[in-house]
Amino acid sequence: MLFPKKVKHRKWQIGRKSEEALQRPETRGVTVAFGSYGLKATSPARVKSNQIEAARRVISRTLGKTGKIWIRIFPDKPITKKPAEVGMGKGKGDPDHFVFEVAPGRVLFEVDGVSEEVAREAMRKAAAKLPLKGRFVTREETRA
Repeated sequence: MLFPKKVKHRKWQIGRKSEEALQRPETRGVTVAFGSYGLKATSPARVKSNQIEAARRVISRTLGKTGKIWIRIFPDKPITKKPAEVGMGKGKGDPDHFVFEVAPGRVLFEVDGVSEEVAREAMRKAAAKLPLKGRFVTREETRA
């Protein structure tokens, strides 16, 4: 699973966002830059590192030995959690897992070296593993 080797701050502040800010489209990482086909998010979500790994596995199984995969997101935000049955107070909990906050329009995965049908099926299966809605995009679509 993906997680940072070293972090400057072990715990981040929550950074609450309004419903409007969550729906605002992404400005970075919105084009297919490395491969020919990609999976683009159409809804906001927090994607955990184990969800990224599950999507990566299903893509690599679907592509076989011929295709190449690029993961365009990296979970670097720590999410803390207090143990079960612990009372309120006594500080913030310990880091539990890492997430990447996805905004609509972000390209999550890219593939190359396979036909469009195979890539479309791989991205459909990967989107099912993620807590967001995604759509299949090609390099030509995102450039226009």
